[in-house]
Amino acid sequence: MIIFGTKGYLHQLAILTLVCAQCGNPAAHTLRKRVTKFTLFFVPLFPVSTKYATQCTFCGAEQKVTGEQAEQLQAQALGGGQGYGQQAQQQPYRP
Repeated sequence: MIIFGTKGYLHQLAILTLVCAQCGNPAAHTLRKRVTKFTLFFVPLFPVSTKYATQCTFCGAEQKVTGEQAEQLQAQALGGGQGYGQQAQQQPYRP
């Protein structure tokens, strides 16, 4: 008997301040990566699918993004560090 299946993993990549397309509020958005892996005898072997999404912390709306958009948002989060006394620039999110 062979036991196989899939298992999902959720990784939080970054937290960004964006204007939500759903509620219109400037709020923190989490950038998440969901990876589904094929398992054999409960051992994860290789990824089957990878999906990216942002979720608004104000209203909870989730929007799918492509891998390329996720890389850009992650680079924005890493390079967009704000020092003391600087105003945060809020970017509208447009998929």
